[in-house]
Amino acid sequence: MRFSLVMFGALIVTIPAVSADFPPPDKLPSRPELPDPTLALDGKKIETVREWEAKRKPELKGLFEHYMYGKFPAKPEKVTAKLLFEDAKALGGKGTIREVEITFGPPEWPKIYLLVAVPNGKTAACFVGPNFGGNHLVLADDRIHLPASWAPANGPGVKENKATDAGRGKAPDVWPLAKIIERGYAVATFYCGDVQPDRPNVREGMRATLPLRDAEAPGNETATISWWAWGCHRAVDYLVTDKSIDAKRIAVVGHSRLGKTALLAGAFDDRLALVIPHQAGCGGTGPSRHDDPKAETVARINKSFPHWFCDNFKQFGNDPSKLPFDQNGLVALCAPRPVLFTNAIEDPWANPSGQFNVLKAANPAYKLCGEQGLADKPMPKPGDPPIDSRLGYWIRAGQHSMNPDDWAVWMDFADKWLK
Repeated sequence: MRFSLVMFGALIVTIPAVSADFPPPDKLPSRPELPDPTLALDGKKIETVREWEAKRKPELKGLFEHYMYGKFPAKPEKVTAKLLFEDAKALGGKGTIREVEITFGPPEWPKIYLLVAVPNGKTAACFVGPNFGGNHLVLADDRIHLPASWAPANGPGVKENKATDAGRGKAPDVWPLAKIIERGYAVATFYCGDVQPDRPNVREGMRATLPLRDAEAPGNETATISWWAWGCHRAVDYLVTDKSIDAKRIAVVGHSRLGKTALLAGAFDDRLALVIPHQAGCGGTGPSRHDDPKAETVARINKSFPHWFCDNFKQFGNDPSKLPFDQNGLVALCAPRPVLFTNAIEDPWANPSGQFNVLKAANPAYKLCGEQGLADKPMPKPGDPPIDSRLGYWIRAGQHSMNPDDWAVWMDFADKWLK
């Protein structure tokens, strides 16, 4: 199978025009409760889908860009996909695996290496998302690309912050390709560090394609989570051209910081039909406004990971109530598409109960779109079945991890909502 040049039209800048007039953080009013996503910045209640699409959605996107994630990068003029290898008898003969090199800029720019597994003999719904260490961790296959960019030192087989062959096939349960294929789904994943390595203060990855920041410029520069979400969109650019993938049934998934990425990617791209951020916590699925002493805070996350968010977000560390939104607004941007939050009881840092409140506080946007959001049920306990309403929730026993049990729940949710 060969893939030719994939063109995606003229350059499209996704930065909403309204962002230029947002007030500085110290001029924003304090709002202790999770803000109603259907209430515009000027105080006007949004009452129709037309108003939501024309006014409030662009405004909400602009607010998240300006105060939290930084300017969302432009869509490239063109994206090319080059097939690196393909095996139609993989995974016990039940599936085809292929890896494609996705290029979206000059030769010196980073490239995305997308590992795709599809069930043979059908056009399938597809899960897509970034991984932490490289595609080579998923399968022990020498044909799979070995990342050349910086890698975290604690990754399997990593030496001097570089991936090595010793890591091949060392994390198969995180992306259990065979189990996913057996359920009739396709799956596609790429190393987040292909797009932007996960470290601050180094001009590398897509950050190096931007001009040096002027010290006098606003603090809404593109941050790392935005780059990763942008990378998800480039993966989708390819997937919608793959005839073995159902372009109308693509779900985005991610764990932890890549769960934050999945939610942002879903909120900013309607092509993603289902959104599953797993244990995403503060800066993702957890509320910025909370008083849970066991959960991560805006101040702490910005101190530990200053590169994930833009500088403007750091100004809310002492008083997140001044944010003109909270994470329920990011869920609202997905409306009316289904969103599933999943958690673990031994991961209080991710604020599981706060995440449940975020889903409830996104309900007004779903109601506006004529859909039920989160079902009127109490928060589940570990061992309870998931809430599988359009806004769904599940919590299991265990710790901060991504494993086959999580995938089983995600695929059950997809069975209901990606028919």
